[in-house]
Amino acid sequence: MGTKAKPGISMRAVLISLGTLLANIAVNGLIFLFFRDSTLNPLVTAVLAVLWGVVGVYLIYYTLTYAAEQYPDEIRRRILPFVFVGPAVLLLGWLLVLPALRTLYLSFFNASSDKFVGLANYGAIFSDRLLGTALRNNLLWVFVGTFACVAFGLLIAILADRSSYERIAKSIIFMPMAISFVAAGVIWKFIYYYQPGDEQIGLLNAIVTFFGGEPQAWTSMIQPWNNFFLILILIWMQTGFAMVIFSAAIKGVPEDILEAARVDGSGEIRIFFQIIIPFISTTILTVTTTIIVFTLKIFDVVMVMTGGQYDTEVVATQFYRQFFMYRNFGYGSTLAIVLLIAVLPVILINLRQFRKQGGF
Repeated sequence: MGTKAKPGISMRAVLISLGTLLANIAVNGLIFLFFRDSTLNPLVTAVLAVLWGVVGVYLIYYTLTYAAEQYPDEIRRRILPFVFVGPAVLLLGWLLVLPALRTLYLSFFNASSDKFVGLANYGAIFSDRLLGTALRNNLLWVFVGTFACVAFGLLIAILADRSSYERIAKSIIFMPMAISFVAAGVIWKFIYYYQPGDEQIGLLNAIVTFFGGEPQAWTSMIQPWNNFFLILILIWMQTGFAMVIFSAAIKGVPEDILEAARVDGSGEIRIFFQIIIPFISTTILTVTTTIIVFTLKIFDVVMVMTGGQYDTEVVATQFYRQFFMYRNFGYGSTLAIVLLIAVLPVILINLRQFRKQGGF
């Protein structure tokens, strides 16, 4: 009994594949050069760039899919996943991996990147007083900010789930997620605003003076408590994110288990800690690690509110100051690598959780 011959790869399919790939590279490369050297009106350039982004991505996937369809079924099934994932992987590699490698390379050189200094920059950052302050503040953001976001998010999710105004309450709590950290910093800058004298336009000082208190420079003079006032902005923004994820997880707890516990005489507090918390423990870990990543690379809020002054410096603001303001490329790159090393373990934990939950 003869075996069935496998269909071969035709020369036409190979030529179409190569032609499609080279055409995409050439066309998009020429468009990129056009935008780079363009003297058009900025608004027109922005509109054309958006159109290129939408139409260009569609054409890339359409043409590559057409090229993959020229092959036999077995080969096509193996190629198509790379067609769909490949452009995104290449883009991430270009925008993330290559800059990270270049930053690592620069961290072994001096300020002007013309002299190799080995690990001297890494030794210097751990003897720098400012970096010690930045690391301390980052730890405050990680522990206080993350714990408060997770705790409040879980509490609000539980309470809202038992309220008849669940949708309204969740919408109000989630609203700060719709704005950026920069916009949040501007909003809270007006809330914390302080000016010498009796008249206060800052919301918090206006309330304090209304009740007979003394106005305070909340983000500058009250050290180290000013860091906690900045962390409050993160809590205001990220509690809504934690609440939404926890609410979805809590609704997935089987109702018959909860009813059985209530029939056995268990109170709501005991049910919460012994049934709900263990059931959503993986979700709690995922939300916690996600918020930890936010806190480790916090930059926008601190830069808008204080610029890193008054002992509110964090690693990201120190990196920005060294690299872009002082032009110390070696030291600034080293700070970026330290921040990357701090974030990587948390990301790996998150990826492991996704794998356990079938995310991959």
